[in-house]
Amino acid sequence: MSAAIIDGKAAAAALRARIAAQVAELMQQGVTPGLAVVLVGENPASQVYVRSKAKQTVEAGMRSFEHKLPAETSEADLLKLVRELNADDAVDGILVQLPLPAHINAELVLEAIDPAKDVDGFHPVNAGRLATGAPSLVPCTPLGCLMLLKQLKGDLSGLEAVVVGRSNIVGKPMAALLTSESCTVTIAHSRTRDLPAVCRRADILVAAVGRPGMVKGDWVKPGAVVIDVGINRVSAPELGEGKTRIVGDVDFESAAAVAGAITPVPGGVGPMTIACLLANTLTAACARRGLPKPAL
Repeated sequence: MSAAIIDGKAAAAALRARIAAQVAELMQQGVTPGLAVVLVGENPASQVYVRSKAKQTVEAGMRSFEHKLPAETSEADLLKLVRELNADDAVDGILVQLPLPAHINAELVLEAIDPAKDVDGFHPVNAGRLATGAPSLVPCTPLGCLMLLKQLKGDLSGLEAVVVGRSNIVGKPMAALLTSESCTVTIAHSRTRDLPAVCRRADILVAAVGRPGMVKGDWVKPGAVVIDVGINRVSAPELGEGKTRIVGDVDFESAAAVAGAITPVPGGVGPMTIACLLANTLTAACARRGLPKPAL
């Protein structure tokens, strides 16, 4: 068996096109969604993400508000900016780029964001609403994973899903989303007994552990859908001295020989994350104005 490759780039492009069409309709009603992104410090990877987010925000027809602060910015000053963005009616979504400098309490900052503008979906209010099945803003990466799964499989009800990883950013919200789709869900992790056997039960296997190539092909049920959330930079001497490459949490070659469908890294889940950030911003803009939730 050779797995079908799930094209996250194409899915994200199609999603961004649908978002742009709905933004254009909103603009005819005098509403232009706005996304504020806050970057503290000069982390190179964060700078790349912020540039990409700003570019795609503008391309979707939304307003982009960038706040780039020096690394020595105090926690008090960052919290003051968050409060100002909470009060700014032109801003529908607020994203504080992580990681923050060590002297700033990230949890405190994220909890200061208005839950109605929390387009990352990390606020405890949104996490609680997701856990209880109430409408909420959902973390972008799990939301993107779910969209890819539904695009591929349609109805997910009754399928057995295993999520490897229990982070608040991916693992736990992914499990909640799959539960809401009537899957039978297991959250597995480093202390799970006989992890390979647990994974082999899965019709849907989501890997989000941050360990390159951890999930092997013999962990995969034949025909399963494998969603690889991992983004790991590893040494690649074959490309030259000091070179690196990006790999996922799944050993792609061995898993692709067994799975029915699989996301590549890069080009799978990653593109959907930013597209879902725009989707959340559109959703927040509509909710704040009492408009129907956009159908994306």
